Amino acid sequence: MSARPREHTRTYYLGKLATELEERGLTALLRSHPPALRISHPDTFMLAETVDCVPLSGGWFYRWSWGELVGLADEPALAAARIERVLAARP
Repeated sequence: MSARPREHTRTYYLGKLATELEERGLTALLRSHPPALRISHPDTFMLAETVDCVPLSGGWFYRWSWGELVGLADEPALAAARIERVLAARP
């Protein structure tokens, strides 16, 4: 069984999240293999995080690099808001 359809779904959801993040002023770079987003705040480029997208029972979910779920992939705006709070530039 090919992983191709799964990779397309993962990339689709990551693209939706990237759009939401960029609208909030964050930088989101798509890594192609395996698909994941490298997200950073332009004012604090050293503070960055990788988020991927995984299928679990109940649907597709965004997930932090350490394994904790960010949110449901069908709700990219909510996930982006959570990521924005985590990566917010602090004085």
